[in-house]
Formats: sequence, structure tokens, C-alpha cells
Amino acid sequence: MATAATASATAATRFTLLAGAGLRSRASRLPTAVRFQRQRGLTTTALLKTADLRPKEQGQPETLDYRVFLVDGGGRKLSPWHDVPLRAGDGAFHFIVEIPKESSAKMEVATDEAFTPIKQDTKKGNLRYYPYNINWNYGLFPQTWEDPTTANSDVEGAFGDNDPVDVVEIDGKPANRFGLGNKPTSKEYALKVIEETNESWEKLVKRNIPAGELSLA
Repeated sequence: MATAATASATAATRFTLLAGAGLRSRASRLPTAVRFQRQRGLTTTALLKTADLRPKEQGQPETLDYRVFLVDGGGRKLSPWHDVPLRAGDGAFHFIVEIPKESSAKMEVATDEAFTPIKQDTKKGNLRYYPYNINWNYGLFPQTWEDPTTANSDVEGAFGDNDPVDVVEIDGKPANRFGLGNKPTSKEYALKVIEETNESWEKLVKRNIPAGELSLA
């Protein structure tokens, strides 16, 4: 997408629709396997619209017909894109997980289908997969849309991609911080680091430095 959003676990998972992150069985990898976290600060509207939501599968996983619908306590279909409110109160936002952590099927909200269920993306009629399991929950902010007729000056005039805003959930760890002011260094500096660390390794394997729990075999 032309713009993307990154949400921390504490900011994005208050009463949020999430997948069963990190679980390995097929059932637990469903894009809308539901886990709710109840915290203070939610509006009555948000509670009424999210308290009883659950996924409902249609078709077999990893087929072209497979869909995951969002339904309420009475079995009524709702749109994860349009009917789940964006704001959860107390400065938090709802986050719809399309692709759960540790899965590879490229799932997405079908923006062109009634009730916008989650389905597996295709290319030339074939189901799409990542070449690896992704290491984070990936999805969208409900009730957002990137207008394809509007150029964004912050990203070199790129137009919206006609989809909701993408979200990547950080799994509870702070962002990495790098030395040297987070700035890239020159080739010479990089070579210096390589040489210094190679010398340190030589001292280690020659037992000039205690190995501790490191294996030198």
C-alpha cells in the first residue's frame, strides 16, 4: 500500500480481533480465530459491535472457494472491514488479522465480495503463498481506505491502492536500536568492523578468551 501503519501490541490489541498467533495447527491458523482482550476505555458502541464476534468458515482451507466470514452472536454476517469500528477507545484501534503469525498462506479481505470475508489471494488462478512463514500478525485497520484517485505527497505522489490500510503488529518487543545514530556507515568502517571481529574470533578459538557457554567444536 502507499501508506502503512505499524501498531504496538499494547496500542493495537485492546479488545481486538486477533488470530491465534504462534499456534501450529491448521485450525489455530485461521485468519479470524478470535481472541478478545477486555480493557478499560471502550465505548458502548465498540462493546456492542465486538463482544460476540466469531469466525465462520465456508469451504475447505487452501481452496479457491474458502472464505472466513465474521458473524455476531445471532449468526448475522458482518463485514470485518466496514462493521468493526476503527476506534476501540482510550486511544486504541481495532486491528483485523488477515495473515496470522507463523503462517504462509497469503490471506486478505475480499473487498469486492459481500460482507468482505477473508480469502486466500490468487495469481493467475493459483493460490498465493509466501516462501516462508511470516513472523508477525499482518492485517488491516477497519474502516480505512486508500483512495486511488488521491496522490500522497509524503510518498513521492503515489496514489492509494484501493484497499484498507495495512498493519503489522509488533509482538510485544521494543523496536531495535542501532549505534551511530541509526545512520549507515562507509565501506571502510564496515571493513574495519569485520577485521576487528575476525581478530576477536581468532582469540576465542585459540582459547585466549574464555568461551563460556559457546561451543568451539
